[in-house]
Amino acid sequence: MIELHTWNTPNGRKISVALEEMGLRYSVKTVNISKDEQFTPDFLRISPNNKIPAIIDPEGPGGEPITVFESGAILLYLGEKTGRFLPRDLRARVPVLEWLMWQMGGFGPMPGQVHHFLTQPEGPARDYGVARYGAETRRLYGVLDRCLAGHDFVATEGEPSVADFAILGWAWRHEKHLVAFDAFPHVGAWYERMMARPATRRGFEVALS
Repeated sequence: MIELHTWNTPNGRKISVALEEMGLRYSVKTVNISKDEQFTPDFLRISPNNKIPAIIDPEGPGGEPITVFESGAILLYLGEKTGRFLPRDLRARVPVLEWLMWQMGGFGPMPGQVHHFLTQPEGPARDYGVARYGAETRRLYGVLDRCLAGHDFVATEGEPSVADFAILGWAWRHEKHLVAFDAFPHVGAWYERMMARPATRRGFEVALS
């Protein structure tokens, strides 16, 4: 059984959704980041950057245990392990990798900054941060909306990929980004389509905190 060390955050939800969709048995080990539990020596041994999520797979390559940190790396590992939601063909895999990197490089860090500045005291610094990172977040939603025009999923046809799981974790917090799907109808339709999947729903319902 895979151990998922995590907390109830967008990056944590990426992995609980993927594990449910892939039908893998797992247990949740909560890491309360509000109490700095990510800095404990035990967690540092499996996540050297002191960030959630991380996993321990007792049945890793060659039947030996393996630890994996960073949500994108975990998604790729699980896709390789199961042969699901990650195309084998290189040409088909490239778009999945592109959109996964797009999420990790932008559609996560930018809305994360919106979250941060919205919690700051009223004043010029807060206003600047919300305006700057809010504009970039809306731009990224626009990129995603154009990608999804005429497509059910981000990078694949017929079923989602690990890129969809990664992006969904952050789209789940769209209201906290001050983003309404009315302005991004293709994203809204994709979001409803993903959330209607039973395994995806379970991934959001499992207790991570």
